[in-house]
Amino acid sequence: MSMYMLLCSYTDQGVRTIKEMPSRRAASREKASKLGVEIKNAWLALGAYDFILQLEARDEETVAKFVLSLATMGNLRTTTVRLFSDADYEKIVNGIV
Repeated sequence: MSMYMLLCSYTDQGVRTIKEMPSRRAASREKASKLGVEIKNAWLALGAYDFILQLEARDEETVAKFVLSLATMGNLRTTTVRLFSDADYEKIVNGIV
């Protein structure tokens, strides 16, 4: 399984309807589960992003489906970052020629 960080910012619509966030979070977790994405952690953030999700999924296509399904709700803009474990990092660096 691969790890990802989903950096999220609210749209104007998302801010106007912020009180619906608890139900949207539940709906997002349900979507994630149906698509084979596990939300490992979620954080409220201050600064450039409003909240950050740590995801685990089998591949980029699965994450793309999840991110696009979130986008259709109109409440978020996202940036997806692929993460590599320490072991993966060492393997990558050791493979440099």
